[in-house]
Amino acid sequence: MHQFASVALVDARGWLLMQERDEHPVIDPECWGFPGGSVEDGESYEQAAYRELAEETGVELGGGLELFEAFTFFSPVCGTDDACELYVAATDLSEVECHEGRQMVFVDPQVAGGLPLTLSAQYALPRLLASPVYRKLASR
Repeated sequence: MHQFASVALVDARGWLLMQERDEHPVIDPECWGFPGGSVEDGESYEQAAYRELAEETGVELGGGLELFEAFTFFSPVCGTDDACELYVAATDLSEVECHEGRQMVFVDPQVAGGLPLTLSAQYALPRLLASPVYRKLASR
């Protein structure tokens, strides 16, 4: 089972930080998802979330991530179930660096669902947008 952590940052407009993957990854090439990646040996999901966010965007948070949901889904590419934990936080950032993929941008939630999404984002995005957690982050 592949284990990974993702991060959904929500800006003051309620827009979500998302990554457009390029053509190189074996899993979900040219799809949109949340920044994140594999949990390394000896690392917790939460530690992986902070590390991956910093590696992919240059954003180093000293805390503030909240676990939104842990879930599993089947990955047809790997033929296995994947385990993911999605962490969320509000941010005052309006843009971030892109260290991986085509681009890393804040996306209007009304547009996000119409993008070609990674498998994990297909599962998590609608659940996040319908949640009281998202409404709280977006209405601050």
